[in-house]
Amino acid sequence: MATAAAVKPDNSEYAPYYERYTSLVSEGDVVFILTEQMEKSLQTLRKIDDTQANYRYAPDKWSIKQLLGHMIDTERIFSYRALRFARNDSQSLTGFDQDQFVNGADFDSRNFTDLVDEFEHVRRATIHLLKPLSDEEWLRRGFANDSEISVRALAFILAGHELHHLNILKTRYLNHEAGATA
Repeated sequence: MATAAAVKPDNSEYAPYYERYTSLVSEGDVVFILTEQMEKSLQTLRKIDDTQANYRYAPDKWSIKQLLGHMIDTERIFSYRALRFARNDSQSLTGFDQDQFVNGADFDSRNFTDLVDEFEHVRRATIHLLKPLSDEEWLRRGFANDSEISVRALAFILAGHELHHLNILKTRYLNHEAGATA
């Protein structure tokens, strides 16, 4: 394990917006955290059936399928950023509009079990990307969405992003009677 992977990024490594995610993650080896999180998330997600996965806690909110699709898309984009910056690519990367991405995908027509499997595969690919990085690679930075960010920060943001959305899933979706606005 690279030493840099076990230290939370300081606030100079990411835009202030991302504090909402990094603050949710404990200190420790972020690759281990991402692996452990995946297992816990899969336990929760695999208890949801396809009918429940169409539930929205309000008419203007994403369904559970869309929420998971958003998590998958975000993981792919942030992992791609980590790859580019770890490889010392200095080109600035554009941002993305999460609502446009969700609206541009028909997640609700997908089988939820397939989405859960996709989440697992994408997370495992992220773990395989990050695991062999050297301290130097973890600390490399690049520009995405007009802000400088480190590879380490991207990994901790991914962990916090998952925690954020799993908390929403548990408190706003799974504590309510599914089907009310499916």
